[in-house]
Amino acid sequence: MTKIVLLRHGESVWNKKGLFTGCHDVGLSRLGEAEARKAGRVLKKNGFVFNYAFSSPLKRVRRTLDLVLSAMQTSGVPIKINPALNERRYGDLEGKNKKSLTKQYGESQVFLWRRSYATRPPGGESLKDVEKRVAPYWRQAVLPVLKKGKSIILVASGNSLRALVKYLDKIPAAEVATLNIPTGLPLVYEFDDKFKPLRHYYLASPKELAAAVKKVAHQAKAK
Repeated sequence: MTKIVLLRHGESVWNKKGLFTGCHDVGLSRLGEAEARKAGRVLKKNGFVFNYAFSSPLKRVRRTLDLVLSAMQTSGVPIKINPALNERRYGDLEGKNKKSLTKQYGESQVFLWRRSYATRPPGGESLKDVEKRVAPYWRQAVLPVLKKGKSIILVASGNSLRALVKYLDKIPAAEVATLNIPTGLPLVYEFDDKFKPLRHYYLASPKELAAAVKKVAHQAKAK
């Protein structure tokens, strides 16, 4: 059984403040560091051993990967870093508070900016744009390593992972708006012998997963 672990970085300092982050290079919050360490412990407990890693260059992502590998007591893992895995660029929205924007523009508009497939914020990328860089990177860089039998962890951001999950599972554009990737919870994908996804699951209890997804989904709620 071929597997890969996808992991969204732990909570960042701007996640904590409820700000649109995008490619602004902020670090992890204390909770984010704790989430990364916990993810490493959970992965080790479940028998995962990685011999290859992929990461975006953003420091919150790199720090998450470092903390995961440290918690797993793993060293010397080759790491491929590429901006194709960067978070979605939010343009003029970056650094602005999500709840404040909801009060100003309405929940529907902010939801479109955050979760729709094709809507671009001013000066930013849509999820469709992100998929156009993530999907080729998967085919050209990640999949060949997977086919060599390497055990892989791929750490990235919320929207780059949403784009990858959409691509892997062939999720229709109209349905991707409800897809939320929580911080710090390992997402395991299993593939058949043709490297098509068989199933995926989080290494988390149903209660823990539900709470984490709700936290992401409600970030821009006015109340």
